[in-house]
Amino acid sequence: MTNALDFSPLFRSTVGFDRLSRLLEANTLADAGSAYPPYNIVKLDEDNYRISMAVAGFSQDDLDITAKENQLIVSGKTAGGAVPEGAVYLHRGIAERAFERRFQLADHIRVTGASLENGLLTVELVREIPEQMKPRKIDITSSGAKTITGKKVA
Repeated sequence: MTNALDFSPLFRSTVGFDRLSRLLEANTLADAGSAYPPYNIVKLDEDNYRISMAVAGFSQDDLDITAKENQLIVSGKTAGGAVPEGAVYLHRGIAERAFERRFQLADHIRVTGASLENGLLTVELVREIPEQMKPRKIDITSSGAKTITGKKVA
């Protein structure tokens, strides 16, 4: 049984946050899905993040990472295990099933790289705020008399 949450009361006094409400609703529905493969999200500092996924049994050729719009999509599909002919699994604990994991990225988050080492896929992300969006100092001028070309104007 899934409980649908109604976020509309949170957005009654806001303007322009339609995307945020859709993200919240989509996230509650997406979390009900599969937990495979397991992953960690780490905030390294103010502007750097890392996503690590346990992808044992997958090679670089089996994995695909796509960043589009504000979404990071990591998918994997194996061609099949290297099991000798005639061999039979007595226990199969390493999942090699296909997967697709989607991560919603905030504005101005960019993927800077990815690596695969010892069955752990690591995706590096950085927040790059455009110069025009960074806080800037505004000079305060007096509202008194202004001088134009040496003449006092009221």
